[in-house]
Amino acid sequence: MYHEHPIRILRYSAKNIWLLIFPLLRGVSTLRFDKDRFYSWVKGAWFDILILGLIMLFGLVRWYSSRIDISAAAITHNDGVIFRLRTTIPYSSVSLITVERPFYLVPFRAVMLRCDTSAGLFNSPDMKLMVSEKVIRELKRSIPDVREKGSSDDIPRPTALSILLFSVFFSSGFSGVVYIATFFFKGGDIAHDMITASLSRITMETEKLTGKLLLRIPEAAIMIGSLFIAAWLLSFTINVLRYYGFALTLDENCMKVSYGTLTRKEYRIMSEQINYTDLRQNLIMKIFSAVAVHISCAGYGYGKRSLPVLLPVRKEKNMGRELEAIGILHGIKNEFKPKRTGFWQYIWLPVILSAASFPVHFIAADIVPALSDLTLFAAIMLEVPSIWFIAVKFAAFLTSGISLYDDKIMIRCSRWTTFHTVIADRSRLVKLTLRQTIFQKMIGKKCSVILYFEGEEHKSYRVKGIDIKKAMEISELLDHHMESVPI
Repeated sequence: MYHEHPIRILRYSAKNIWLLIFPLLRGVSTLRFDKDRFYSWVKGAWFDILILGLIMLFGLVRWYSSRIDISAAAITHNDGVIFRLRTTIPYSSVSLITVERPFYLVPFRAVMLRCDTSAGLFNSPDMKLMVSEKVIRELKRSIPDVREKGSSDDIPRPTALSILLFSVFFSSGFSGVVYIATFFFKGGDIAHDMITASLSRITMETEKLTGKLLLRIPEAAIMIGSLFIAAWLLSFTINVLRYYGFALTLDENCMKVSYGTLTRKEYRIMSEQINYTDLRQNLIMKIFSAVAVHISCAGYGYGKRSLPVLLPVRKEKNMGRELEAIGILHGIKNEFKPKRTGFWQYIWLPVILSAASFPVHFIAADIVPALSDLTLFAAIMLEVPSIWFIAVKFAAFLTSGISLYDDKIMIRCSRWTTFHTVIADRSRLVKLTLRQTIFQKMIGKKCSVILYFEGEEHKSYRVKGIDIKKAMEISELLDHHMESVPI
């Protein structure tokens, strides 16, 4: 039987910090310094000490009541003082064990332990504890681990370059920040000129004040643009620090992933609990045949700031044969592809945006001539991502499809500007939907095939423009009941 790390007492005590309102209210009376009032405050200091003592006592009792039992078959956590809560997780149900070592806990030799299963609340750990290294060592002796003799030597080792490229491509707002920054750099000048012309017509008496105000417009625009670029650089730096030192080892039953600098994280993932693998790319990565391997496993990649990455950016040909054990295969071609007449389904949105940007500018300029410079700039800025989006969707049309082989299913599709190659066991498929719009029914008898897999998040993967007869064949081969059958 173990307790959590003693430093946890401070965390439990912090939950009763509201009790400090009483010393605070008593101290308000001494805001106006007075000799007699100061003496009376010191005389009553025992009350403040009593409140602080009660807060620490509550934390101590709560810590003492938190007990951990590590047996040969399960880990059990008993918590609570008045109402006792007992949580037992059998090792056979564990999908992921996470050990985090934040830099601020290192001097105390304390670590954060998280246990996850496919049950419980979504996107939250089923058990979260702050423990000592001794508890971690005891737990590691009980749960499955990568065997040194059985571990693979054919795994591609992540390099510093792959970490940098991964941080570049998956930092938030990589292209968007540059784009918005350009908008403000240029848009500031346009706004300055336009507002100068408008306000100068109002009155000559305010010219001096107007000049002072307008001089700040381009500077503010440049400042905002710089902030967006700085935000991406910060996100890039954080990602480099987060995934630095990435290491992966695996055998047929388990895999171990570790990375991080300020906070070192170690994940022990049970291979049989992986729902599917997801090879992600953007258009640049696709051109250079590079992928980032992600997985869907309960608890892995938990949180908005983390990604369920198994391997950072790698060339597809250098993935390694041993990764076939988790579904990463090569040479599998699309068995079911979109029909040629389904081309419009992929590109209609960016084409309409691209075609409409300049006509909207001309109409707006005719109605409000004073806004012509601004609307022209907006049209140009809309045209650039629209053309890029057309290229992305054109590539998606050429590469999307579904393949069925052995007991596996492979889906190649795109979601916005990201390409996905999802590989899963057929048993992981929980729902298949055939969706047909009136236009698909009229032109070429096509439909969209939507597949849902097991996982904490309800994600779906859609392949559009599939021939209706082929879609029915896919459903029969998967022996899966369709949610919606086209008429």
